[in-house]
Amino acid sequence: QVQLVEAGGGSVQAGGSLRLSCAASGRAFSQYAMGWFRQAPGKERDIVAGISRSGGSTYYTGSVKGRFTISRDNAKNTVFLQMNSLKPEDTAVYYCAADRRSSTGIITTTRIGYDYWGQGTQVTVSS
Repeated sequence: QVQLVEAGGGSVQAGGSLRLSCAASGRAFSQYAMGWFRQAPGKERDIVAGISRSGGSTYYTGSVKGRFTISRDNAKNTVFLQMNSLKPEDTAVYYCAADRRSSTGIITTTRIGYDYWGQGTQVTVSS
């Protein structure tokens, strides 16, 4: 199966920035829609951002619009999440996920729609 390897998590002060990356194995990366999810203590794992196969369409949950940017480099099999103006409420474990069954321009927003998952990386935003 596809392996997803995340990097870039860490601890920052409120207002700071982090850039997460997720590198995928295999040759079919450009066929996958990709998503970033997060799970805070006591909360469900919910989507943060998604991007279609070619990068032409993106999705953001309302709480991160204007602050986070998802992007992908299909030549490098990598998806990114640029997180700016971080808030303590952004503290969570962030997961990269791949939707193997995606169609052109389509972004899935539910966990069940994704086939492969990264190991998760901790993001901590302090006050």
